[in-house]
Amino acid sequence: MKKIYIIRHGRTFLNKYDKMQGWCDSPLTKDGLAGAQEVAQVLRDVDFGAAFSSDLKRASDTAKIILQANKNAATLELVESPHFREAFYGYFEGMGSPEAWFLAGMPHGFKNKAEIINQNNYDVAKDFMKEADPFHDAENAAEYWARVDQGLELIKALPDSVENVLLVTHSNTISSIAERFSQPGEFALARGARNSSISILELAHDKFKLVSFNKLTL
Repeated sequence: MKKIYIIRHGRTFLNKYDKMQGWCDSPLTKDGLAGAQEVAQVLRDVDFGAAFSSDLKRASDTAKIILQANKNAATLELVESPHFREAFYGYFEGMGSPEAWFLAGMPHGFKNKAEIINQNNYDVAKDFMKEADPFHDAENAAEYWARVDQGLELIKALPDSVENVLLVTHSNTISSIAERFSQPGEFALARGARNSSISILELAHDKFKLVSFNKLTL
């Protein structure tokens, strides 16, 4: 069995300003760096055999901070992959989050992201976002999973000797993975994963199962 420690990147400036941050990027804030260092200490004694991150800088910077503190720092190499990027929000990238989710949800009778998620799910939210995008560049659920599934296959392809895997990625991606590999209502997913939080996914017999979501400690 493999255990995948899924970490959300530290807080960024666009997080601070509550802006949509999918494929667009912004640096970690002072608090974001501190949060990354704190989770690095929590994970320092985990015997990681492989490490992945989104190729967006906020995620890879967080991953590097975690790896530098890990007991296996001398032997671990970080694999930065676009397969683990956040969902792409197209026209809504950089827009205020409340406004973007209102525009995506309004045609369907929803005022905000929480309403969309609570009464539907993250895949429906992605489909609403693409539908509302005047350029239709935002990823819908099918496009999103076609990409992210390639990343999950990288983890499945690791040798059996690798038992613990680090994955640093993004809030919507963590919540989407959590929703897909847990039972309905098992975890409170609508608010998303917090910056520098830890969620744990297990892989056994080629199947993933979420066992922990949005924690600050193990």
